[in-house]
Amino acid sequence: MAFDTELRSLFCARRPHLLAIGEPYHGEPAFPHLRNRILETLVGYGFRSIAIESDRAAGLAVNDYVQGRRDDVDVTTGISHGWGTHPATHELIDWLRAHNEKLPPHERVTFHGFDAPTEITGAPSPLPILCELREYLSAPVDLDWLVGEDSRWTAPEIMFDAARSPGRSQEANALRGVAEDFRTQLYVDAPHLIRGSSVESWDRARVLATTAIGLLTYHAAMAEPNTQSQRIGRLLAVRDALMAQNLIDIHAHERDRGPILVCAHNAHLQRHPSRWASHWDGQDLAAQWNGAGSIVSELLGKRYVYVAGSLGASGPVGLGPPEPRTYEERLGPETGIFPPPTGDDLRERVADLLGLFSLDTGTIETCDAILHIGFEPGAADAARIAGLPGVTETRITPGSELPPHTWGDRFFFTGEDRVRPFATIVGHDVPGFDERSRLSRPGRYRLNIEVGRTEFRNLFGYGPEQFAVHSSGLDFAETDHLLPHPTYGVQGWASVVNPGPATADEVTRLVAQARSRSAARAYRRKRRP
Repeated sequence: MAFDTELRSLFCARRPHLLAIGEPYHGEPAFPHLRNRILETLVGYGFRSIAIESDRAAGLAVNDYVQGRRDDVDVTTGISHGWGTHPATHELIDWLRAHNEKLPPHERVTFHGFDAPTEITGAPSPLPILCELREYLSAPVDLDWLVGEDSRWTAPEIMFDAARSPGRSQEANALRGVAEDFRTQLYVDAPHLIRGSSVESWDRARVLATTAIGLLTYHAAMAEPNTQSQRIGRLLAVRDALMAQNLIDIHAHERDRGPILVCAHNAHLQRHPSRWASHWDGQDLAAQWNGAGSIVSELLGKRYVYVAGSLGASGPVGLGPPEPRTYEERLGPETGIFPPPTGDDLRERVADLLGLFSLDTGTIETCDAILHIGFEPGAADAARIAGLPGVTETRITPGSELPPHTWGDRFFFTGEDRVRPFATIVGHDVPGFDERSRLSRPGRYRLNIEVGRTEFRNLFGYGPEQFAVHSSGLDFAETDHLLPHPTYGVQGWASVVNPGPATADEVTRLVAQARSRSAARAYRRKRRP
């Protein structure tokens, strides 16, 4: 992939035990797609596990699946916080399963979640976890009367009224004691329990006990009667403390097998304190806390390496180019892994995109490198496509011997021979041939997708053979609108000028579909005698 050289240099120079790669905004799908390709590269350098921002206990079932210990898994429940529905998550799990099938157990790549089963808006009841532990230990403990109704623990009102939370009740304190007793008993009876089940089953119970204690700790924090900002700050701090505990435990479990790739939001992985400010429920809220990265980096020292994520621009999420003299602007228009930018004149970016954490001085001064998605036209779209499985990209270098109207154009392929692209990104008109999209204007580009004859008809209501009849009534310069390709529509191609929020979902679907057809063609060509 495109970052092979940079990753090799970073790894060889630092030799990390944990390589943490962050993202500044969860809404840009390029980051999890690139994560998958980065993992594939790092496995070649001895990495044998990945940990993502997902519930650790729930992820145990996912790891059993990728290790071949079970034949199916519900990713939507095994991977939490909404990540289970993301296409990149399914790609990751499918790749892990296929990769591990060919290997002996000690060489297989392990999947971990390292998050707690909590959100800032609430947390689940501890009953299901404690019941599973009780069954494994055959412990005669009556849990139902201590837990009571699940709604006591999950009611939305708890977030806004600490008095409604059961987290500091006598029953909750007793439950935390039960969970701690369960964890102690796991070690007391370890020889008997392991002989009667397996090391994996015992370790699952150990993780469940730790998760239950952490969950009850979080509920206790929800019951603390402070201002809303103080309560949110406390919850964020507790969640990251639980994340840090999980990462240290995962590190202890995996360090003899190889380094670990850790992927999450920058706020959870950065070395300096995390900050959050928002306007919520009519209040201005602000919080500062130590993220998991700031805790783990102190404990592991140079063995923890942090690559911050940076987003220059993305039309599909509605983020324009960065202002001059911001960190993102200095990093440049292209996508890559770069050293932190330098210069006393640089400043933090101001962007009106909820959930985006722009690079700040603390990140620049303490990170080891930056994974930056550039701000040149189409850079985020290119990163999304290049991050798909098996995709290779050819980009015409500006200043090459080819005609200037081709400079910067990108072509995306599957298969080693690169015979036929399934998508392209172009940024110039072709004089006398393709000028109807008006790409000569600054900041304009066009994404082109081979959709095929059937999909073309589904999209536009007529087949490619009828394109000439309909083309005169189309405005090919319209932005963020799916149209036939102004020149290759007759061959079943569609296009979008400056894709944005209106076409994001449809473009994602069509690109994935085109990639699958291209991969099938490449497979058939490879099998021909």
